[in-house]
Amino acid sequence: MMSGPEPVWIAVCGVIEIPQRGSRVLKTDAGCVALFRTAKDDVFAARDHCPHKGGPLSQGIVHDRAVACPLHNMVFDLDTGLARGPDQYQVQTFPVKVEDGVVSVDMRALAEAR
Repeated sequence: MMSGPEPVWIAVCGVIEIPQRGSRVLKTDAGCVALFRTAKDDVFAARDHCPHKGGPLSQGIVHDRAVACPLHNMVFDLDTGLARGPDQYQVQTFPVKVEDGVVSVDMRALAEAR
């Protein structure tokens, strides 16, 4: 089985620097990426731009493993980026890993997202 290119992990912040049930914005050459932290300390990364109305997802409400856009409450699954419900929208997500309380993002995936 053929796999994609190896990830290039870059440490970007500590988990505690992302508010629980909130987010932090990471500015990259590919645009702004929101890092979300759930109540159970799971961390996700997604483009900080709602594909429906263009709202800043980083200002949305995080509940369970999803975020609601602050402009119109469209809910996006943070595992897949897909809108929940009948809507056909999807926000781009990026690989994240957490080790010893440090959040790293796959910069190769970000670079390919430009």
